[in-house]
Amino acid sequence: MKTIELAENVYWVGAVDWITRDFHGYSINGTTYNAYLIIDEKITLIDTVKKPYKSELMHRIHNIIDPKKIDYLVVNHVEMDHSGALPEMIEAINPEKVICSKMGHKALLQHFHRPDWPYHVVTPGEELSLGKRTLNFLETRMLHWPDSMFTYLKEDQILFTSDAFGEHLATSERFDDEVNQDVLMHEAAKYYANILTLYSPLVKKLLAQVQEMQLPIKMLAPDHGVIWRSNPGKIIEAYSRWCVHQGNGKALVIYDTMWDSTKMMAKAIAEGLHEQGVEYKLLDLQVNHRSDVMTDVLESSAIVLGSSTLNNGMLPRMADFLMYMRGLRPTNKVGASFGSYGWSGEAVKMMNEVLKDMNIILCHKGLKVQYVPEHAQLGECVELGRTVGKAMQALLAGEKIESVV
Repeated sequence: MKTIELAENVYWVGAVDWITRDFHGYSINGTTYNAYLIIDEKITLIDTVKKPYKSELMHRIHNIIDPKKIDYLVVNHVEMDHSGALPEMIEAINPEKVICSKMGHKALLQHFHRPDWPYHVVTPGEELSLGKRTLNFLETRMLHWPDSMFTYLKEDQILFTSDAFGEHLATSERFDDEVNQDVLMHEAAKYYANILTLYSPLVKKLLAQVQEMQLPIKMLAPDHGVIWRSNPGKIIEAYSRWCVHQGNGKALVIYDTMWDSTKMMAKAIAEGLHEQGVEYKLLDLQVNHRSDVMTDVLESSAIVLGSSTLNNGMLPRMADFLMYMRGLRPTNKVGASFGSYGWSGEAVKMMNEVLKDMNIILCHKGLKVQYVPEHAQLGECVELGRTVGKAMQALLAGEKIESVV
């Protein structure tokens, strides 16, 4: 195996997963489990890999040194896609120290039930000498687990960022400047949208903390995806937008339909958005995966939800999507709901309630049509689209908007 060097005596020794297509309900096309090896007086391994990829990790380390020479094993994050191989690695290398945060120590005990491991619990800002190099530790609780931390390699100015600044992206390339930039930023946005959106206030706080510490950063080395060596500022700048849920002026019409009546309404609403000069996207949940829709939601400024009523509720795909989106809690948007029904029509009210729960500003009370919409009712849909467009434009202009429901 070819060795991949980040800096002198600092190596990527992780694994590429070309197979996995689902990550907690998030649709992916493979990923990487990144681990890093630092050769110094104290040889250090930062993170491990998902259990089935342990042999790939070991082979990469063997290309550089005898794994038994590893002194320290740093656990930035205990989630099993990074720690699954940990018990076997500890057995194989017998490290002098297993380095983790206070919450990481607790999580390791709860996952593996091994109080006999040689834990070294670090505190935020603590430094650990490896010889010529120094590690510094930054606690990042709830980004995105309680145990999460970053590790900073001071002399080489490399920040090992656990599950931040990554992508679920399986590639033969390891660095940001080696891959298509449009693909890279799309996958980075999808990763943030589906994993970190809920924790945006903490991301904002972390970015301010790193800026305050004035850490010089030459490279960001996450646990998934490529390593940012050419332009780490690009992903930091993107996170600074995403963490405040900054909209791009686009509206999304997200819907599911039974016999195409709700679909007719969706297209009429889109016409109203167009008349108001708003860029929009129509997203039918029958053909768009929830995680791809969430990627568009991340930078959208308006969300219009549509569902037919089925058994006094929403259609299952809309209910599924709303449960998923409510867990991630995007904000700083205007919204509205619509849908067709046969005899009860509860779906619109239910969608409104979810939008209100997420603090989306409702700019319309909601529109429902019994059975198949007539021309005049489609005109009401066009007007709903105009209303959403105007409210969205007012929000982007900094005006205060109040929910009407």
